[in-house]
Amino acid sequence: MARNTSLMIIAGEVSGDMHAARLVRAIHARNPAITFYGVGGEQMRAAGVDTIVDIGDMAVVGFAEVVSKYRQLRRIFYDMLAVARSRQPDAVILVDYPGFNLRFAKRAHLMGLKTLYYVCPQVWAWHQARIPKMAATLDRLIVFFPFEPDYFKETGLQVDFVGNPLVDEIAEAREQPHRPVPWQGEPRIALLPGSRRHEIERILPSMLAAAGLIEERHPTASFVVPVHDESAAELVKAVRAGCADGPTRCETVVGATRPVMGEARAALIASGTATLEASLMRCPMVITYRASFMTYLLYRALVKVDYLGLVNIVAGREVAPERVQYGGSPEALAHALEPLISDDTAHTAALAELDAVNARLGPPGAADRAALAVLDALGSGSAPSQEQ
Repeated sequence: MARNTSLMIIAGEVSGDMHAARLVRAIHARNPAITFYGVGGEQMRAAGVDTIVDIGDMAVVGFAEVVSKYRQLRRIFYDMLAVARSRQPDAVILVDYPGFNLRFAKRAHLMGLKTLYYVCPQVWAWHQARIPKMAATLDRLIVFFPFEPDYFKETGLQVDFVGNPLVDEIAEAREQPHRPVPWQGEPRIALLPGSRRHEIERILPSMLAAAGLIEERHPTASFVVPVHDESAAELVKAVRAGCADGPTRCETVVGATRPVMGEARAALIASGTATLEASLMRCPMVITYRASFMTYLLYRALVKVDYLGLVNIVAGREVAPERVQYGGSPEALAHALEPLISDDTAHTAALAELDAVNARLGPPGAADRAALAVLDALGSGSAPSQEQ
């Protein structure tokens, strides 16, 4: 009797756990007999994955933590290779987490296992030397952005653009009830300095000072800083206490980032995935970022893209103004944001640009199309269309 199909799946971070869980559910909807095991967290377990290692043992932030956890990560790496050798999965699905997963893909490939990679490393931004190495060790690459397949077109690696899961997440978020956002006037402006401590400490002061300048021109303006948890809310409170030139009407809310974006006239926003969330919520934005001097120099030397914000990278041009590092002064931020607040023509034009970006991210159903790509790689389904 033929054994059931089994897949090893490895995610190393919370975001990967979420993407992997959606993929597992989509695969199970088509073939509930497939079994999954590997590395993951709560969401993957809820989706039916036997997590041999929890992502809590994998998550690292910063170089120092990587060094301190090196032995533990190395042990997990070789333990999971031993599991793969012993259980011989029909394929190994690696979800993001490239420092670990690309090395694992190489070893799994040498063992004769089929290797599928879900969520492309940002080779389009830096470390393009990874491209031929990925092509040599992967059987299939499943990507979220429409421009990513072009980076592999000369390699022979099959790359499936399946659309971006954020499209589904935002659609689901719009359908959920949420508590009222504590706006105190008009225009409504969101301030999103990022989620990491160093981002809030470095970026929020300039945002608050810019908000103070905007309030001088718009005395009834209202500002909201959405954060993910109470510790971030406390940090925002501390930063605001040290900012004498901030706005008078400014509230902090926990766990309501997307509702805030959906109700704001415009946003000041740190670069990153949040720029795509704002785009999908149809919130015009000015993008900013501030890093340490050495980090900024390293970024300029290594990064190969023209823009910092993902919304601009997807568009291939600056559809949202970027004011970063020393160009991100409070005056520069306020000046760039002003048309989005006070000029209806500029605001409407910004919305049209965001709608064009949103269309490029693909229709809903990214996880379903990714599941079809996986099943096709296993020889049990048809590939998703490349045309979105």
